[in-house]
Amino acid sequence: MEPQQIREGYLVKKRTLLNSWKVVWVILSDDGVEIYRKKADSSPKAMIPLKGAKLISTCQDFLKRTFVFKISTPKSHDHFFQATHLEEMEVWVKDIQKTISGLDGGMKFARRSIRRASQLPSTVNMSELYNSMKDQNTGIKEKKLERNKRTFNQCFTGSQAVDWLVSQGRARNRTEALMLATGLLNEGYLQPAGEVPKKAAEMQSVSVLLDQLDAFYYFADSGFFSEGYSSDEDTVTKEEFKGIIIKQGCLVMQGHRRKTWKVRKFILRGSPPYLHYYDPTKDGGDPLGSINLRGSVVTAVDHLPDAKKNDEAANLFEIITSDEIHYFLQATTAKERKEWIQAIHEVAKIGK
Repeated sequence: MEPQQIREGYLVKKRTLLNSWKVVWVILSDDGVEIYRKKADSSPKAMIPLKGAKLISTCQDFLKRTFVFKISTPKSHDHFFQATHLEEMEVWVKDIQKTISGLDGGMKFARRSIRRASQLPSTVNMSELYNSMKDQNTGIKEKKLERNKRTFNQCFTGSQAVDWLVSQGRARNRTEALMLATGLLNEGYLQPAGEVPKKAAEMQSVSVLLDQLDAFYYFADSGFFSEGYSSDEDTVTKEEFKGIIIKQGCLVMQGHRRKTWKVRKFILRGSPPYLHYYDPTKDGGDPLGSINLRGSVVTAVDHLPDAKKNDEAANLFEIITSDEIHYFLQATTAKERKEWIQAIHEVAKIGK
């Protein structure tokens, strides 16, 4: 019997290093949890087997984070996930616990990943490898690099990382070294610096470290410095938070300037009608921006302006504000899109 998909959606997952958190696409099947960097990825970056696992909810390991639950595997590996709100956490916990109970009761599956899994060998100690790469004497030499009239301090190129892994005998060839470096990137040990690796990650279905001299990276806990930039300039006032919460959850949103798509946590409020959006990896704090829904129009769309219709653009909808600002958002399912459109429409209608 092959495992069947039970639930899927966006969750925030704790990464290995520096207590950092990242939005991931999660698929729960009858025997495990598959973790994807993006919904569109064809291969999971990791799979958590649930046979013999333990589920803890609500997890109190992180006092400043709410709606966190923990999956502990027999090999003493702890995996922390955070939902955007209580109801979302409850449905995930219920389904995961039901899956664990079924496996403990003797259910057996011929594991075939819902999507083709591509994982690093379990024998690779990522933390030890990272520390070796950072070693001041034998590790990768951090440099001051320049590109497009910008200076990047304490970073290195993708080619440097691959060269080091091969020269130190950590990989047999550049292909294997690239796989290791990509694993470090996906786990948050390495970070992309500048536009080249970031744009490449956005264009590909999976995040891959670039074996290139113009692709810059830096160690997550290094003294790397780059100019700050924020694409969200919406003014948020206290008045916006007086309304009760109508609906909340994760959606994918197109940026105004760069036109890139990012997962955001949205909270819809009424009277006054506002839709606030947050970085889902940050617990609490101020929103990145807000959308004034008074007098706005919300509609489903088949594709973006000047773009071809394709499967990746499914479940899109558009909000046009009273001052004619266009926001494009993407739900994960047609049902979810319908629910958001209906909720926003009702709030905007009341706010007129």
